[in-house]
Amino acid sequence: MTEALQHTAPSHAHGDSTVSGRNVGQPVLRYGGEDRTTGAQRFVADLEFTNALQVALVTIPVGCAEITGIDTAAALRIPGVVDVVAGADLPSPMPRFGVSHQDRPVLADGRVNFHGEPVAAVLAETAEAAYAGARAVHVDFNELPGVYTLDSALAPGAHLVQDPALRPGDPLADTNVIKDALYTWGDIAAEEERTATVVENTYTFPMVTHFPIEPGGTVAIPTDNGGIEVYSPVQHPYLLQQTLAKLLGLPLNKVRVCAPDPGGAFGGKQNPKLEPLVATLALRTGRTCRLILSLEETFQSMRRAGCRITARTGFTEQGHLTFHEVNADFLIGAYADVAPRVMQKGSYVAAGPYRMPAVRVAGRAVLTNTTPSTAFRGYGSPQVTWATESQLDAGARALGLDGLEIRRRNLVGNGEAFVRGECEAKADGEWIQSLEKAAELIGWDQPLAPNRGRGIAVGIKPGATSGLSQSLVRLLFDGSAIVYAGTSDMGQGARTLWQQIVSDELGVELDKVSVVSGDTSTVPFDLQTSASRSTVFMGSATVLACRDARRRVLELYAETHGIPEEQLSEEPGLLVTPDGEVSLPEAARAALGSLRGEFIGQGTRRLRGKGHHPLGGDAAFYEFNATAIEVEVDRETGELLLTKHVTVSDVGTELNPLQVVSQDEGAAIMGLGHSQMEQLLIDDHGRIRNLGALDYRIPTFKDVPVELISAAIENHDGPGPYGSKGISEGALLCTAGALGSAVAAATGVVFRDLPLTPETVWAGLQAADLGQPD
Repeated sequence: MTEALQHTAPSHAHGDSTVSGRNVGQPVLRYGGEDRTTGAQRFVADLEFTNALQVALVTIPVGCAEITGIDTAAALRIPGVVDVVAGADLPSPMPRFGVSHQDRPVLADGRVNFHGEPVAAVLAETAEAAYAGARAVHVDFNELPGVYTLDSALAPGAHLVQDPALRPGDPLADTNVIKDALYTWGDIAAEEERTATVVENTYTFPMVTHFPIEPGGTVAIPTDNGGIEVYSPVQHPYLLQQTLAKLLGLPLNKVRVCAPDPGGAFGGKQNPKLEPLVATLALRTGRTCRLILSLEETFQSMRRAGCRITARTGFTEQGHLTFHEVNADFLIGAYADVAPRVMQKGSYVAAGPYRMPAVRVAGRAVLTNTTPSTAFRGYGSPQVTWATESQLDAGARALGLDGLEIRRRNLVGNGEAFVRGECEAKADGEWIQSLEKAAELIGWDQPLAPNRGRGIAVGIKPGATSGLSQSLVRLLFDGSAIVYAGTSDMGQGARTLWQQIVSDELGVELDKVSVVSGDTSTVPFDLQTSASRSTVFMGSATVLACRDARRRVLELYAETHGIPEEQLSEEPGLLVTPDGEVSLPEAARAALGSLRGEFIGQGTRRLRGKGHHPLGGDAAFYEFNATAIEVEVDRETGELLLTKHVTVSDVGTELNPLQVVSQDEGAAIMGLGHSQMEQLLIDDHGRIRNLGALDYRIPTFKDVPVELISAAIENHDGPGPYGSKGISEGALLCTAGALGSAVAAATGVVFRDLPLTPETVWAGLQAADLGQPD
């Protein structure tokens, strides 16, 4: 069965859920959760491979340099070292890969472009020998004047991060801007004539790392047919398969990707990084090659793009928005990865979910000699949301309004456009309900103690704009079932939902449903696991596969019993016969008879893109969230105590309330990371100063709010199964905006640079006491 994904009319029927089963809509415990909590789950580093060579990377201690020589003699003398491979040992021209641009070399190609970029790889019989060999490799290099900040990268005559020859025909090739975007509508000049108040400010959002609990790792095994098997905890197994096939000159059927469950990803394990190198080494040596990164090396392989946003916003005397001008520069790193699309997608919603008569948003993806940035929960929206929500609060202060009221006056209604022009975007939910619910739960109008303040903010993120997900479901003779789905379960609990759906749709006991995923030789195609798409795309494909299987049961039951098909009907878990209802597993056994066997259902859900659309197509849905925070500020130290944190998401339908709360709380706390403490610090040589867990702070249980409240708005108006939407990113979109607003309310001081560390807050308070401008 195949069904194209279409936008559906919102239902608005509160409480009129289409969830009909015993398990869907219930807080079912996570599939595979016991193994994770007991430590039984085996990650890539835990898998055993016989006769495997261990790989260690050779790097240099600067962010930009010309490689003038590599001496491997000392390394090759170390017992156990088998080979040392440098860029000169690979084909010329150097093989390159990438998502939006084919710009990333398998190994540094004569020049290092970021701190941690591998110059060579040492292969040895043991990990200890490989690490010793890597330390023994001597690299001669001339440090180059790399660009590590937006200002240096954009300056006239700046050092070019990439050779313009890599971007033939690109008018921006002689600059460090790899992609720009412009979204405009309305007449700003005309709107300025009716504008009473204009606020203009610059905001910064830090570079932060994903910090997955499981570091990166890859194992590559050459096969007897000249192919390759790769084990890697990637979010997109089929994308990795396609990348390797193209790079290695192999047909797809000779490239197998196995993706064990990752220990955290958050977007950082979406796209190929070191897998092409390890696969190349395996084919070169004819042996299994294994690379397991340290946490420090993982820091050097993935991060979120930093951003600087200048915004100019107009308001009427009544607090209605008139225009919004945004210039957003995303600091993306040395290679494109997926960062140009992060910039495009973030910039697309830079005006927020508001009624904006005139808008001009200009975004740029700027190359720097830093770790390449990639997808990260929120995908560009948190950066621009920090600025736009802060602008709303600045306008409110200027007009004597509060943060809640100014949003009430400007938030779009259901079906109303918030992006206008040729490719407009319309609200797909009653978003005002989330805003009002957040205000209610935070106690917006309640009195505040001294040094306390409340802030409220909203955020919007487009879901997937194209996609193809395929699922197979097998209903076995004994009444058990297996579902095959390519979605990677990277913490969102996707397999739990497939288990719930199959249980209800086929009438199979929950513990008799198993899920297979993560192996391109076994599961059908899934475009990718990202953009909170899994529920909407693969969930829909799984529902359709179940219904296909139900139809096949009906057809064979009719044939076996000599009953005209039109006298039978099927519904979730049941076959309805002239003699009454029969459970679907029982009907399946009766239909199969002595031959036994099984029924196989197939489901496909797709959304075709639009070539003329700036995002490649309309979003299947939007993630909308309203966050409210109450904070207490210690004016002597600058420390913040979050006394209450409320997050309310528009979810369509909660297929598993426990998982919705888990995702919402996880995103909220992650949002506090970039809002309060997280930032990658780069020195003058491009080196990351705070590599690893000791020097890079992330929120712990000591940092979570005193009271964290998660709520959901259900109107059953989403395009996914039973009216659901994707929800796993919403709660971090506007965390910074709500926190910044609360701190300003508590102190009277406005902060525009993240993170709001105690030092930053204390310095701001001291400057205010001395009468210095904020």
